[in-house]
Formats: sequence, C-alpha cells, structure tokens
Amino acid sequence: MKKANQHPFAETLITWYKDHARDLPWRRTQDPYIIWLSEIILQQTRIAQGLPYFYKLTEAFPTVFDLAAADETTLFRLWQGLGYYSRARNLHKTAKYIVESHQGKFPNTYTDLIKLPGVGPYTAAAIASFAFGEASPVVDGNVYRILARYFGIETDILHASARKEFTALAQELIPASDPARFNQAIMEFGSLQCSPSPSCENCPLRTSCVALRDNRVNQLPVKSKAKPQRIRHFHYFIIEQAGRVLVHQRQKKDIWQGLWEFFCVESESLDDAINFYPFLSAMMPYAMSMRSPGIHVLSHQKIVSDAFLIQLPSEYAFSLPEDYQWILSSEFEALGKPVLLLNLITDNIALKEILEG
Repeated sequence: MKKANQHPFAETLITWYKDHARDLPWRRTQDPYIIWLSEIILQQTRIAQGLPYFYKLTEAFPTVFDLAAADETTLFRLWQGLGYYSRARNLHKTAKYIVESHQGKFPNTYTDLIKLPGVGPYTAAAIASFAFGEASPVVDGNVYRILARYFGIETDILHASARKEFTALAQELIPASDPARFNQAIMEFGSLQCSPSPSCENCPLRTSCVALRDNRVNQLPVKSKAKPQRIRHFHYFIIEQAGRVLVHQRQKKDIWQGLWEFFCVESESLDDAINFYPFLSAMMPYAMSMRSPGIHVLSHQKIVSDAFLIQLPSEYAFSLPEDYQWILSSEFEALGKPVLLLNLITDNIALKEILEG
C-alpha cells in the first residue's frame, strides 16, 4: 500500500531497492562517523575499490577521536592508492574540528553539516538522512542521470543552475517518512539499473520514463564537453647512495600534495630536465633506465613519466637540492606515495629490492 503523499516515483524506487540493495557495511549503521567516512572514501571511487579501504580505515581509526589523533603520514599511508589525496587531508582536518569544536559529536542537521571542512551538499545530505533521518535529498551524478531521463530535463548538468533545479525536484520527491531509504534507493538505482548504459528493458520505471518514451536515453542528461586533459611530463631520478635514497614531500598546491617522491623534474624534454640541474647531468653516467609505469591518468591530467636509477659511490659528493633529504631506502615503503610510484616500484625488481633493504 502506498504511503500518504508518496510520489509514485519514490514508491517504485523504494520497492525496487528492497529487492536489489547490496549488503554494505555503512548501510548497517546510523553512526554519523562511519557514514561520513564511507561517503568520503566513495567520492570519485567505485564501491569495489573503496570497500577494502573502508575496512582498513575503520580498523585503524574506529572512532573520530582515533582519526583526529592520527599522524597524517599514517593516514596517507593507509589511503595510498585511493587517489584524490585532498580527501584524506580534509578527512583529517574535519575529524580534528569535530573533536575540538563539537566534543566528537557530529552536527545533526544538513545546515550545520555542510559547514564542516570538505563536506559538500551531497555528503551533508547523506549524513543528515542516513544518520539523523532528515529529509535532505542526495544529488550526485547518479541522481542527475535518473531525474533527467525520467522527467525529460534538458538542463546542462554542468551549468551553475543545475544543482539548484535538481535538488528542488528531489526535495519534492523524497518522502519525509523514509528519507534514508529513498536516498539509498536512488543512488543504488543509478549505480545498478539506470547507469550510463542502462537496462531499460527490465526497468520498473520504463512505462513512465520520458527519455525512453522519446528515444533519448543516450542523450540525457545533457552534459557540456569537459575541458581537454592537461598532459604533464615527469622525469624521476631514484638517487641511491650508501643505503639511502633522496626524497622530498610535495608541498605546493598541486597533485599529490603531502605525498613523498624521488627526485623529480617536470619537463617535456628529458635532455632539458637533465641539463637544468648540473649535479644531475654529472650523475647520469651512473644512471640505469627503469621500466616506465606508462601514462598515469588523473581526472583532469595525464602524467607521462620515465625513471632512472642512479646508484652513487659512497664517496660521491654533491649539494642536496632544495627541499630534498636522505632517508634509509627501507623507510620509503612506510611513506604515503602516489600510485604512479607504487607501480614503478612493482614493475622494477631491482628498485624493489633496493627499497626493501
């Protein structure tokens, strides 16, 4: 029996969800910390990829107090391979803020949740509805796609006005009696049923879907073309001497901020990269080319890289480049590092043996 004032769209989604919901750990709790952690992990990340990280992070930091007290290096090490490291920095920052300013208790309304560092409209709505039962609709790519197709909405989802329009519609649809289930249902439906390549033939909404009726499923939602990816060239030089390697921590506001890497020069030309540093040019007779990890694709950038192992005699002297330091080769494994370097190490046995000490 349909609940009072419940839109047929919402009723259908919730019924579908009861039969198709995946059993996921963050769906078995109303703990706002666990829900928040899962939402941050799943930003720009598929569930299959994010699930092992969820278990790893909740084991290491079972409460917001544990996360707030953690060393950033430890957090980055556990986050390693998940990408979008600004999420980890904001995670740490927010945990500290909640402990210091809210005595470890999460705000219980959308209005207050969205004020937290690194918490946007989607995450705030998810926590508000899943943990506190507030009728705040989640609006992400899945929701844009479902609503645009079902209601035939022509608005470009990259336009500044799109979020307001789609959120207002979702607010009309979300049942006040069961907002959490509706939000879970619409996200699951977008992931499993009304995906970029949808299963229209067995869709429970097919008889009233505007996009299917008008043969426009592949044209909605409208999305303007993204900007072309920026191509960057990184040249890595793994400089090793007497059981130590030269490393530095990326600090400037750029990709991989806070992660560690070997000596790196960004330049389209390898010759220019070597010649820019006289000390590096002098070392090249000791260099051995390593197997490159190839092109590393980020959301808006492509990194083309190569790498050289330079093993120096113990008596070889040179001035350290600014912001670089020596560490024991075996210490590099414990530091948070980009996936590109993880792949480089995995693909080169000689380098892996050096770093394992």
